[in-house]
Parts: sequence; structure tokens; C-alpha cells
Amino acid sequence: MQLQDKLLKKCCKWIASILLVIFVAIFFSLLISSKLALHTFGWRFIFNVEWNPVTQQFGALTSILGTMVTSTIATIIALPISLAVAVFATNIVPRKFCAPISVGLQILAGIPSIIYGMWGLFIITPIFALYVEPFLAMTLGQIPFVGQLFSGPPIGMGILTAGFILAIMIIPLLTNMMLSLFDKVPPLLKESGYSTGATRWEVVRKIQLPYLRSGIIGSVILGLGRALGETMAVTFVIGNSHQLFTSLFMPGNTIASTIANEFTEATTLLYSSSIMGLAFILMFITFGTLIAARILLNRYTK
Repeated sequence: MQLQDKLLKKCCKWIASILLVIFVAIFFSLLISSKLALHTFGWRFIFNVEWNPVTQQFGALTSILGTMVTSTIATIIALPISLAVAVFATNIVPRKFCAPISVGLQILAGIPSIIYGMWGLFIITPIFALYVEPFLAMTLGQIPFVGQLFSGPPIGMGILTAGFILAIMIIPLLTNMMLSLFDKVPPLLKESGYSTGATRWEVVRKIQLPYLRSGIIGSVILGLGRALGETMAVTFVIGNSHQLFTSLFMPGNTIASTIANEFTEATTLLYSSSIMGLAFILMFITFGTLIAARILLNRYTK
């Protein structure tokens, strides 16, 4: 048994080391590949909005903003829906209905992203252009300052549509994690709440949600990480424009969609290095998101 324990320990140690080596190798390969662009443009590469292969001027700001804005929209839409489904499945309907809900969510999570992109292009985009965006322009668009985000022609393809498609994609992931979290709440806590005369809403709001706070934050960060790197679904509906957007109705791009669209078109070393620079920035954003999640989890755990 001691020999088996030693072998198991060494195998786990080597596997963990291999994963670390792979991460370091990816980091340095992206850094080396993007060295020319970073050396040529310096910090201007991050803060410059111009992306022009003809003049060999490249900036990542529009792609970074598009990535962050679409992921934020997706999280804002997906979080309340996922929480509502989890509360409904674990506190309202009988337990026998949880299994079909979970299976349906797993099926939705298994749909390829390109299918979501095609569905968004042919179904969601016309609906947004004809109904959703005109409605938002007439309502939220009339509010001072905030209205700027909901102004402009309702063309359907743009930042808002991409964020909505991302929300649909991360809802199954978030909901499944929320279901697992709510199942971990000790029954004694809920029963003690009901015994004091608390309503179902009060038990959810004052007992379950505070108890699961750190887990919910971690789930949201994982969903955000899925949205940050999504490629094909976003590419279909975002419009793929390198101009800085002032309205959520306008076309834009993300880091992933820019890489997918232009990687095969890079005919110069500076062009290809700039694309690899975008990949390097995306890796930093994703890694920073995970670090922030860990800090928040540790804070709330304490």
C-alpha cells in the first residue's frame, strides 16, 4: 500500500507540473509572438482605437471594450434568470421536477456555439431590429446620459445582440451551478427560518442567499470567463467593426472575434504579431478575472 501511495503521489505531482508547464509555455509563446507589435506600438497598442492593416496601424482598445461590454451584458442578463430558475426548482416545485430541468440545461449547454451564432443571426437579429431596439430607444433612450447607450438606428447586429446571445449561452452553466449550490444549503437552516414564521421569499433572501454568497460570486466569475473567450457565436451577430462604439446598438468586435476573422488574413509580420498581441491581452484579462474571483471568494469566506 505504501508503494501505491507513493506512485499515486508522484503521478499527481507530475500531472500538476505538466499543467503548469503548459500554462507557462502558452504564456511565453504568446509573448514572443506578440513582441514585434508590443515593441512597435508600446502602450499605445492597448489604448489606440485604430486598426488599419493598410497603414499598418493597430490598436486593441475597441476589441478590449467590446469583450468587456458584451461579457458584462451577458452576466447582467444571465444572473437573475439563473437565480430565479434555481430558486424555483429547489424551493417551489416538487423535487422530482429538478431532474428534467437539469437535463434540459445540460442539453442547452452542449449545443455548439456556432449553432447559437446562426440562430442569433437569422432569428434574434431581426427581432432585435424590429422590436427590441426600437422599444429600448423609446424608453431607456429618453433618459439623460443613459439614453446615449440606447440611441442610433436599430440594425439588429451589434454589441447588445452579442451580449444577449452570450447570456443565452452561459445561462445553462450558471443555472446548473446555482442548482448545486442551493442543494448544499443545510435543511436545518431553512426549517429554522420557516419555524420562526418567515415566508419563502424571506428564507431565500435572508438565509439561503447570504449562505451561498461566495459560491454565487464564484459561479458568476466562471460564467464571465466563458463569455470572455466565446468566439463563433459573437462573430455572427456583433457586426465586426473596428470603430469605437458609443451606443449598444452599434456594431463592434471582441478580441476573440477579431482573431477569428483576421488571423488568416495577416500578410505581414506586424499584422500577425498584433493579432497575437490581442490573444496575449485576452489571456491576461481571463487570468485577471480568475485572480479577482479568488480574492473575492477569500474575502467573503472570511
